[in-house]
Amino acid sequence: MNSTSDPKVPRLRWRIAGLIGSGVLINYFDRISISVAGPQLQQAFGLSPADLGLLFSAFFWSYALLQIPAGLILDRFGVTWIGRWGAFLWGIASLISACATGFAGIFAARMLLGVAEAPSFPANAKATGFWFPRQERAMSTALFDAAAKLSNVIGVPLIALAVVHLGWRWGFGLVSAFSFAYFAAFYLIYRDPSQHPRLSHEEHAYITRNGATPEGQLSANPAGMLAYLLKSRKVWGLSLGFAAYGYCFYLFLTWLPGYLVQTMHMSILKSAGFAAIPWSCATLADLLVGGWLIDHLIAKGHDETRVRKTVLLAGMTLGLAVFGATTTTDPVIAIVWISIALSGLAAAAPVGWSLPSLIAPKGGVGTVGGIMNFANNMMGAVAPIVTGIIVGQTQSFTNAFIVAGVVLLAGMAAFIFLLGRIEPLPDPDLGR
Repeated sequence: MNSTSDPKVPRLRWRIAGLIGSGVLINYFDRISISVAGPQLQQAFGLSPADLGLLFSAFFWSYALLQIPAGLILDRFGVTWIGRWGAFLWGIASLISACATGFAGIFAARMLLGVAEAPSFPANAKATGFWFPRQERAMSTALFDAAAKLSNVIGVPLIALAVVHLGWRWGFGLVSAFSFAYFAAFYLIYRDPSQHPRLSHEEHAYITRNGATPEGQLSANPAGMLAYLLKSRKVWGLSLGFAAYGYCFYLFLTWLPGYLVQTMHMSILKSAGFAAIPWSCATLADLLVGGWLIDHLIAKGHDETRVRKTVLLAGMTLGLAVFGATTTTDPVIAIVWISIALSGLAAAAPVGWSLPSLIAPKGGVGTVGGIMNFANNMMGAVAPIVTGIIVGQTQSFTNAFIVAGVVLLAGMAAFIFLLGRIEPLPDPDLGR
């Protein structure tokens, strides 16, 4: 097996990974813009915490409900076409948000954003499977997953500056411009390996010889593939476990600035600076543990299933540090606990996103990714609403963080008892 550091093998695949990662970065700028603008929107439209939680969740309802259809469409039509037009619609949705005149308009725009971004992560998982051998899958996946965390380090302060100095509409306008720029870059640069004019024969052979997902295996019977996968205990274990991760991740993604403003009595700009600390830690954990360490240990000959599941469960265990944030009113101590929790979850996340391409049968990567991300993002819809209701009734985030910890324990049980070995499912007989 070739070394990932072999200087003889060209590295176009890593430039493709960088392109995908930049897309996720902008994708999450779109998502977090609403949480940064939340305090101004609350004042502008007279929203209660429960109303704000509903607004935060709008994106996730359409995004989550379309995950399985998006996965089926990806397995039918491929990454290139779906990826292009999904990115174009991101920009349209954020532009509509910037022009909205009330709660209903922003809610509708966020729903449209969910439609536009629904194929993005299943497409990333599918593209990574095409472009990377198995022994590089953790790091290549970590690059796009870490971008989701890095977006909070870069995006929250950047959007906060726009919101504070120019108003909330400019926050949405800024991310709309970024989205259109990414659409242009993806349109010009991305192709699947067999269609890419700049991919050398040597690198293509290296990718395919070392376990990349074969191209050209588009599902001709998407309904049959979906029915087959929904009967799989392995797919259920992956989906339920990742749903628990999603609940905690999206709680922090949507409510961390509000938590710091309300509980720690910070300004919007100061809360943005504090919020960047745990997300910076999460980005490093994602790349170093969820990416480099896993690939390094597997390259050394350690059992792939044991390595991936150990990192997965250890990361989620560290996520239980969310309980620690319930014991303090000191913002520094609270940020330490939240940093530990997010770092653990971030280390586990690339494992989850690498699994669709590692366990799916032929032609089913997008569908497995869609099922997993449906469960993940249904929790993304539920977490902001539940948190908003709890905060509205108790004027405290304590019980909201306790609920997150309990959900995380349930997810760990699903990974332990249902997922099993990390190996491809048998190919279904779909009558082709």
